[in-house]
Amino acid sequence: MSMRTLPLVFINLAGEMLYILDQRLRAHNTSEDNSEKVMNDIVGTMFSKAFMDELLKPQQLYSHRTMKTVLTRLAHASIMRLNPASMDRLYELMVMAFKYQVFLCLRPKDLLLISYNHMDTIREFVKDTPMAVNQVDETHRKIIEAYSSLSEGELQLLRQTLLTFFQDMHVRVSLFLKDQIQNPNGRFALTTSGPVPHGTDVPGLIRIFDCRGREVRRREFPSGGSYTSSIREGSFELHGNRVIRLGMNMYTVDHPEETHTSRAPSVKVITYGSPNPLAKEELNLLARLMGSMKAENKPKDESGFRINLFNTDKEEAEAWVFFFSILIPCCYININFLIKDEQAASELARIAGQFEEEEEEEKPEKPSNNKGEELLAMMDDL
Repeated sequence: MSMRTLPLVFINLAGEMLYILDQRLRAHNTSEDNSEKVMNDIVGTMFSKAFMDELLKPQQLYSHRTMKTVLTRLAHASIMRLNPASMDRLYELMVMAFKYQVFLCLRPKDLLLISYNHMDTIREFVKDTPMAVNQVDETHRKIIEAYSSLSEGELQLLRQTLLTFFQDMHVRVSLFLKDQIQNPNGRFALTTSGPVPHGTDVPGLIRIFDCRGREVRRREFPSGGSYTSSIREGSFELHGNRVIRLGMNMYTVDHPEETHTSRAPSVKVITYGSPNPLAKEELNLLARLMGSMKAENKPKDESGFRINLFNTDKEEAEAWVFFFSILIPCCYININFLIKDEQAASELARIAGQFEEEEEEEKPEKPSNNKGEELLAMMDDL
């Protein structure tokens, strides 16, 4: 597993989030001042120096649950608020869009071009705020410095780590279904045509050489698709033509239904409770988050507003029913103890208290080393 995957996942998912929020803000006829403030606040938090320095350290890729928690805090870094059902939908849209882009990568190095396309569009969102533009540029330079020296093998390992991260996500997106690039079961339909990777030949020709390295014969064969040569390589600099369009904003104002998702009934649904080495730390992170989110650090003179990613109230109600039908049965267990003897009850309480005291004394205090918690703490301080 690549230890350099996390920054690219965060930047690309956050970029997709900004695309969707921009589209929904326009669809809800949000005032220009509020829309600009939302974008500036989120981008400012996302590209803050301390946050990005911590993110760029080599570390394991987070699980979907932890990544969603970090992105939820990022989405709420401004005056806008999303309810849990809308945040679930937003995360699914982000992941499926980035997954499709990774699938269409002709070579591992194109992952950088996808990331640069996201950063170019984010820079355009905040072009009227010089401080935010400088933050994006500084982060872009750090990404170039960190990833430009990676070998093809390291980039391939990075791509493989991304595919492992996406493998259980098969959420149907209306935009993909309408364009017939996604099947009804939630899996993508990849075409066997188009340009080949830069620096490679169009398939369909076999060249045969003798022992001296001279070409002696050619043989053609059907390639099974319609392929073309690559025009040119995209720019890996701070500014330039990326050539590929993967990672650019695919949402438009005229198509609000493009933010609609639905789960395929025959497809495995991702479960956040699956065993993994970081499970304990992630649960501690969520417990801390639940305590810290009760009070929002928001100036009193700022009035917040709510964005809903559902087209109708009926859709939102159905989502809440589904949400609680999953969570409530598995989260609460009621156990009733009927103890008639008051003396026995008091004795049991005394013994239980002794156990708790012993546990408190024996429990060593260790500083938290959870990376997700550190990032969330930094976001609270921004």
